Amino acid sequence: MSRLPLHALPGFVAAARAGNLSRAAESMHLTVSALSHQIKALEERLNRTLFVRGARGIALTEDGRRLLERIGPHFDAIEDALRPYAARRDDVLTISVTPSVASAWLVPRLGGFLAAHPEIEVSVLSDTALVDFARDTHIDAALRIGLGDWAGLQVELLFDEWLLPVASPALIERQGGLPTLEGLRDWPLLGDPDDEWDHWFAQHGLPPAKRYVATFNDSEAQNRAARDGVGVALGRLTRARLLLESGQLVALAAQPTPASYGHYLVYPPRSAAHGGLQRFRTWLLEQAREHAEAASRPVR
Repeated sequence: MSRLPLHALPGFVAAARAGNLSRAAESMHLTVSALSHQIKALEERLNRTLFVRGARGIALTEDGRRLLERIGPHFDAIEDALRPYAARRDDVLTISVTPSVASAWLVPRLGGFLAAHPEIEVSVLSDTALVDFARDTHIDAALRIGLGDWAGLQVELLFDEWLLPVASPALIERQGGLPTLEGLRDWPLLGDPDDEWDHWFAQHGLPPAKRYVATFNDSEAQNRAARDGVGVALGRLTRARLLLESGQLVALAAQPTPASYGHYLVYPPRSAAHGGLQRFRTWLLEQAREHAEAASRPVR
């Protein structure tokens, strides 16, 4: 009995999942002809037709579907087992960061790092989901907002967050000018489930706000509402400073107050020896120090 053509199984799985020989061959770094020969040899050895060829691609037969169900999970398991051993390049760096921090803080500064380190290729992944370093092994590090209590990771505080009530010039004009801190409680306030308005008022010796005119679970949507004059947002200074400097928002207090959370650089132990990450870390800590100094100064 001839040996099973095991070398053809990866090509079969790729073709079955792609539904297209050209895409599957490209992913396998094979020619379409070579992949077709592999699949044909597998069909002849099994004495089964695995695919139906059509004008729009290929489709699994019932025999092909059963074969994929049996061997597909094993290929996935092998890929997962080998992923931690994939070679890491010091000149390729992948960072996960929330969209708001990416657009308001990291991206405006990133050109300086790339100019100083042209040998490093940086990939910025903007996502609100918390990265799972055990699963997402292609990600080297992340910028996170929180209390710094992430077990199993290297955690370094970059800077504390600061809070400041902000409003649009149009809203200030409608309200008849800037409010006092006490009078701010009577203005239309924008809140969200995680905001710190009560804490902010308490720090200034004031009772909680009477009501919010609208609440948001997304800081970007809250900032847009503030820019459009819907109400007053308790803005994170990391995001609000660009809007303040452009005149789209106006600070309603001279001194920002510290939030209960901060911004952190986090990375798994496997990334500690990554040369590109260490150069990025050195640059990032310097940028964070300058930002923290600026954030503690009055904004108007």
